Parts: sequence; C-alpha cells; structure tokens
Amino acid sequence: MPVYKAPLRDTRFLLNEVFDFPEHYRNLVNGAEATPDMVDAILGECAKLCEEVIAPLYHSGDEEGCHLENGEVRTPKGYKEAYEAYVAGGWQGLSHPVEYGGQGLPMSLGALKQEMMGTANWPFSMYPGLSLGAMNTLMQHGTEEQKQTYLVPLTEGRWGGTMCLTEPQCGTDLGQVKTRAEANPDGSYAISGTKIFISSGEHDLTENIVHIVLARLPDAPKGTRGISLFIVPKFLPGEGGALGPRNGVSCGALEKKMGIKASATCVMNFDGATGFLIGPPNKGLECMFTFMNSARIGTAIQGVATAELAYQGALAYARERRSMRALSGTKEPDQVADSLMHHGDVRRML
Repeated sequence: MPVYKAPLRDTRFLLNEVFDFPEHYRNLVNGAEATPDMVDAILGECAKLCEEVIAPLYHSGDEEGCHLENGEVRTPKGYKEAYEAYVAGGWQGLSHPVEYGGQGLPMSLGALKQEMMGTANWPFSMYPGLSLGAMNTLMQHGTEEQKQTYLVPLTEGRWGGTMCLTEPQCGTDLGQVKTRAEANPDGSYAISGTKIFISSGEHDLTENIVHIVLARLPDAPKGTRGISLFIVPKFLPGEGGALGPRNGVSCGALEKKMGIKASATCVMNFDGATGFLIGPPNKGLECMFTFMNSARIGTAIQGVATAELAYQGALAYARERRSMRALSGTKEPDQVADSLMHHGDVRRML
C-alpha cells in the first residue's frame, strides 16, 4: 500500500498562483488572520498529522474494522489515540466561530484539512466529518442555549455528531419517515423509531454523540411537510457541561460493508429518547438541508481524496514495477527491464 504524502507543493501553487487566495482572504470578514505564512504553517502541520498519525492506520483499520460489544462500538486499534491528537491540535474548530470554541478561519482552509485527512484515511475522517455537519446545522438553526450546550463541545471535538435520516422503509423518499416525536411536559420530546445506515452512530472516540434526527410530531401533515428536526444526545447534558444520564438511544447492529470498515455505520434505535426541537415544527427537512449540504461538500472532497490516493498509488507502482524495455530505448540498463514509468502511455496517463 502506498505511503501517503500530502501534495503541499500542488496545494500551495493552486492557492497562491492560480486562485490568489491571499487576496481572497484579505477580502473576507474572517480572513484577516489567514496570512500566507499562517496558511502555510497550518497546511504543514496538517500534512504532518495526516502522514505520521492518521495514514498509517488506514490499512490496519480496514482489516480490523469496528466491533459491537454490549451495545458499544469499538473502533480499530490506534483510532482513539489518533483522534486525541486531532482534537489536541484544535483541528475540529478550524473554520468555526471563535465564540463557540473555534479558530474562525475561512471554510476553504477547513476543506483543505478535510481533503488531506480524507486522502490519508477516509474512514477515520468520517467521524469528525459528520460532526462538522451537526455543527453547521446548530449554527444555522439552533437557539443560543443549544449552541452553548452542544455546539461548543462539538467544536472542541469532545463530542461527535451524526445525521439520522434513513429508515428501513425509506431513504431518498423522506416523506415516509415514521420515527415519532411526542411532547414531554418539560418541553422536550420522546423520540421513538429506528434509523439505518447511520455513519458514526456509535463509537468510542468521543465522550458523547449528538444525533440530529428527523421525526414526526403527532399532528404533523403527511409527507415531507410534516417532518421536524431534533437534537438527541447519547448522554443528556448535565450541570456545568458534565454528562448526565444515558439517553434512550442505542446501536442495534453494525452494517456489513465492502469498504470503509473502520467507519462505524450503524442501525440506531430510539426508544423514547429525549430530544430537543431544532427550528420550527414541521420545518425539519428545510433545516436538515444545512447538514445535507455539508455532506455533499464532504462527498465532493471524498472524490478528490480518492483520486489523489489512487494517483499516488499508481505513481508508486509505476516506479517500482518493471516490464520490458521502453520503445524509445533502454532507460535502465543495469536492470532486467525498465520501470513502467518509462513507457509512453503510462507516462501520459500519470
């Protein structure tokens, strides 16, 4: 398996020479601090983390996968330590507001961080990646109390986040959502139902997991116009930021997958779990689009990351593999054959 090397030279060229990001950042409200020297230093430190800590876990994590033990998901060996290093560096809140624990830098810089992490180890990157969507949703639609309670620990990386849409009977057609939300006397809601294909639904990397859940109120209109959005934490928040009691949400099973096995994809059961409404009643799908749009950006980054890793692997193989002699003449006379890099069509493709 190829050793990942962050493409810093290409990245710097694109930022500085092609797209003129220094000028772009100067014109942003939150871009004043993103000087060329700072951006270069951030990219260098991110590359170091990805190359030395995160990338080495890709192959072993895929072989080991995640395991469900007594309702708790165990991530592969080394994942907890790698995530702790990620959190210690302040990477989760790189592009989120300072008032909620972030560094307030431009979103494009955060996207570059995601690209490096995703290329180094996509399954690992999905854990903090899902949290970013939850953070963006709370930023756009949460109350100030919800932001202080949930957004701050999410931004710090102490808590994780998920997006809970799909159910056994519906995926794309969310008008068929059956998960119920019934009002409690204290203003919260009791959430009951099952969600499937939930990335990062349960794991041991963070002390709490904040589920962003689509559910239906008893008097809701039919179809997508009757869906509301709720915060359902694994542990209810306690006093002073401490964790309270375990909520009524659990992982019923891990999905069996062809790849990204180190990323926990879960069946999640909500058994009267306490939830808190985000945004107006019956406007949940509109609010959830904030999360979905974050996920779409993440999917685009996944495409770039996959292509970059495939390219690096192909390049390494072409340099090592020897086959016949180059049509233009022998290039490595001291070897039994020339490497693939000396064959014209291989060079063209790479």
